[in-house]
Amino acid sequence: MKRLLWIMLCMTFGVLAYAQETAKPAAQERMFFPRDTLWGYAQFDFAGKHNEVDPNLCRADAGNFGGQNAPCSEFARYMLSGIVEVRPFGRGIFRRFMIFGEPTMLFGKNIPQSLYTYSFDAIGIERSWGVGLNLGKGFEFRATQHFLFKRLGARDTNLGEADLGPNGPWGRYNVVGIRKYFGTRRW
Repeated sequence: MKRLLWIMLCMTFGVLAYAQETAKPAAQERMFFPRDTLWGYAQFDFAGKHNEVDPNLCRADAGNFGGQNAPCSEFARYMLSGIVEVRPFGRGIFRRFMIFGEPTMLFGKNIPQSLYTYSFDAIGIERSWGVGLNLGKGFEFRATQHFLFKRLGARDTNLGEADLGPNGPWGRYNVVGIRKYFGTRRW
């Protein structure tokens, strides 16, 4: 019964995607890797003193376990993040299909109320990826896989009593959802 439900769901999404197709323009896109295959952005963030990004890898009172020399100093000053969407098909029903990835890298060496530096030491990377299907009228179906936080370098070991482990802010999860876009950008 569950298999039949999944087959019906996939067929329904396929029919909905095909029904939303607009009239074909005079000049058709290439079938594979059209000119707008890649879309995305990159973002660099800076957190000022006393306002560090907390990826929930160390206890908030990590300074109580060694002060400025506490081994668990995974509170970020810098964050590099972005999104990349790949739409590999230019024509047909699959032109609405996409694959996306969202990495976030954290850098810094800070301990709240004990140590505030502008160090660019790598802390780790949080990543997720998924698939999407444009349903038309500003709606998009997305299935996302979010992974555990991956620590980098020397910080990939247990960092003492204040270490909370690799789960990060969200842990590991899978979600299925609908996204609605609205409005028009001015530029």
